[in-house]
Amino acid sequence: MKQRFLPFVALAAALLAPSFAQAASEPDAPALPAADTPHPWYRPRHLVLQTAGGLGMVSAGAGYTYAQDKIDTDILLGYVPKKFAGSTLTLASAKFIYSPFTVRISDKWQVKPVSVGAYFSYTHGTLNDEERGQYTKDYYWWSSDTRYGPLAGGRVTYARPAKANGRPRTVSVYYDLSTNDLYLQSYVTNTKGLSLGQILVLGLGVKADF
Repeated sequence: MKQRFLPFVALAAALLAPSFAQAASEPDAPALPAADTPHPWYRPRHLVLQTAGGLGMVSAGAGYTYAQDKIDTDILLGYVPKKFAGSTLTLASAKFIYSPFTVRISDKWQVKPVSVGAYFSYTHGTLNDEERGQYTKDYYWWSSDTRYGPLAGGRVTYARPAKANGRPRTVSVYYDLSTNDLYLQSYVTNTKGLSLGQILVLGLGVKADF
């Protein structure tokens, strides 16, 4: 009886042998990372924390990066305590920064040595705002609460381990040297009394992807 089944066993073994051999020779495929779902267009890419720079004693906000990481747009809210300004100041600012090239130091570190751009800020809480009618409408030829001007600086970036979906994450420290429309006007009309160093403002900050 057993001999009757031997041909069937031999045939089955011959047919299944290649499958078993392939299964034994191929290692398990690694699990694929989760698909990198693009962010909605309105979701900021990074968080920003800055001190000084004409945007408040401390300012914080979020920003966008585009054009192959060459252009940043940051939106910040700043604060100056009353004891440093005569009244409590709240500032809303926008910065537009262009970094034409990046120098890669290593896999983890990179430098953007040159960044140029402009900023706009609105200050709420100035003395003129606190006391209406303190000055006549045309007493000042410039705005007491709106400032805008050029800026220049640089940035050092550290690449943290990527997320599970492969999206890169970086932390950057940066500096800005900026001035504004009022300072520039004062310098142009009084070059003998003012130096460039007196109209430049230094800002320091940190950016972190999220």
